[in-house]
Amino acid sequence: MIALQIKDTKNFMNKLLLKDTFDHFLVSEAVVTTFNTFTVDGRLQRDFFTKEELEGPDLTDRGYSYWREIRPFCLELIKGKKTPLNFKFVFLLAPSNIRKLLDQSQLPFSADDVNGLFLNFKYNETGVSCTTGTSLKVFTLDKSLDHSWDQMVQKFFRKQEIDFDEIG
Repeated sequence: MIALQIKDTKNFMNKLLLKDTFDHFLVSEAVVTTFNTFTVDGRLQRDFFTKEELEGPDLTDRGYSYWREIRPFCLELIKGKKTPLNFKFVFLLAPSNIRKLLDQSQLPFSADDVNGLFLNFKYNETGVSCTTGTSLKVFTLDKSLDHSWDQMVQKFFRKQEIDFDEIG
């Protein structure tokens, strides 16, 4: 796990809300506080979908909504003359990208061993911070997945021109 402070809040918010930068991440949770606190549980409600939709390629491999599906609602909550009091977005790496990370890093885990690879964004009066997290379904003292995920996040931020400082 690493903690990062985003240097340029305006640039980050543009990439988060107006561009497709994070659209391939799944959303575990979104909480935005303006005049009320709005909470979105990113878990897909399978009863909402038809049998055909559930069997389609877009829904078979995931239990959460993509950011691209949630982003328009969050944008509506955040845009305006006043900035929100705070927000928290918890993103998950999509299963297909977990498999890619495991393969590229040649890690001793299978995709089935991974419960989630998380990006936690928090905004308040001090700016935007990001922490990474990993969750495994198996017990291990091996931290190679943590390190690979942390490195991937930093590489992704650099590629997307999101400047950051490591905290602590």
